[in-house]
Amino acid sequence: MHEMSLAEGVLQVIEDSARTNGFSQVKTVWLEVGALAGVEADALRFCFDAVVKNSIADGARLDIIETPGEGYCMHCDKTVPISQRYDPCPHCGGYQVQPTGGLELKVRELEVD
Repeated sequence: MHEMSLAEGVLQVIEDSARTNGFSQVKTVWLEVGALAGVEADALRFCFDAVVKNSIADGARLDIIETPGEGYCMHCDKTVPISQRYDPCPHCGGYQVQPTGGLELKVRELEVD
């Protein structure tokens, strides 16, 4: 389950930020997860809770902000919504769609003490 390594990466970002900004406790983590990132939100929540035990983020709430997938259709020359990487263009039905959005996994904001 790659969500465990993703949760460990999120904790590393939090700890690095704590060292840089001098906070000692995290209350809430807002995590932006794209629809095309290949991440199971429930599995990530479970792994996050396990990974942050006895850390600066122990007990922190994880809020996942899901961002929609989008791609650039080379045939239509338009940005279009997609829900999976290999979806056809909703306008022309072609498969020359390059994903351009919804790929992210990033810590958007932290609520800290």
